Amino acid sequence: MDQINWGIIGCGNVTEVKSGPAFNKVENSHLIAVMRRDAEKAADYAERHGVPKWYDNADDLINDPDINAIYIATPPGSHEEYTLKAFNAGKPVYVEKPMARNAAECERMNEASKKSGLPLFVAYYRRCLPYFIKVKELIDNNVIGDVRYINICLQWQPYDEEVGANAQPRWRVDPEISGGGHFHDLASHQFDFLEYVFGPIKTATGISRNQAGLYAADDITVANFEFESGILGNGVWCYTVDKAQREDQAIIVGSKGRITFSFFEKFDIIVETENGKEVFNIPYPQHVQQPLIEQIVKELRGEGKSPSNGETGARANQIMDWITKK
Repeated sequence: MDQINWGIIGCGNVTEVKSGPAFNKVENSHLIAVMRRDAEKAADYAERHGVPKWYDNADDLINDPDINAIYIATPPGSHEEYTLKAFNAGKPVYVEKPMARNAAECERMNEASKKSGLPLFVAYYRRCLPYFIKVKELIDNNVIGDVRYINICLQWQPYDEEVGANAQPRWRVDPEISGGGHFHDLASHQFDFLEYVFGPIKTATGISRNQAGLYAADDITVANFEFESGILGNGVWCYTVDKAQREDQAIIVGSKGRITFSFFEKFDIIVETENGKEVFNIPYPQHVQQPLIEQIVKELRGEGKSPSNGETGARANQIMDWITKK
């Protein structure tokens, strides 16, 4: 492939800034068409973003002869369906995270990729963001010595639409669509990055419950996990605390110090050793998926290799299935 001509299935919020505009900013990449079931919203997106075509039917976009690569940005419940259709049409796929609702769906997607000979990529873009590359560099350079354990704390207040007399929770907390709740949506990023830095997690156990009764999905998860290297980890994910208790913190403890960083909300990386404290401030780029999209385009052109693919992407789903006992 020389010029990568993309079609987006599901041009919702994630595509407005995080991903959509990046397809036209990457060399040898162009966004040709978008699809949304609501024709009016599809047309509006295309007009605002300067996209030549729009559709209200996914099959029409997949079979557009001008498109040679598909980006699936729908909720996880339809990821497998659209991925298989894209492969049947002979087109590689870039799919949003989490890769699917569970590990079984991911496995079928990977099998289809192998059978078709077409690549499958997953939007775990932290593998390419400068902030997280710095965290990996600090570990690889042994700045804090031998890593002993990792602790994750992610606790947020409920979203406005999840509380009150007229509450209307969104699809992320509908397990039939998302595969779980906010844990599945956010912890997937965390486990993917941790495996990128520390290698495979061999065991993971946990307890996942719905304490507040605001929606169908579990709203709290606690977990323990062990890497093949012997590093241990634990975490708590709670989405029903008061706003004043909101916290997004990860700590990597080593034999000579520790690194504190944030997965979602802050741009400081704090390194503490016997030599004192050092702070690295590395903001995210405007379009956070652009660095990964650049690598995907290079792979499709035979010029490089994406760090995130179907095999690595499926791992996060497997780990979350272990923890939630699915």
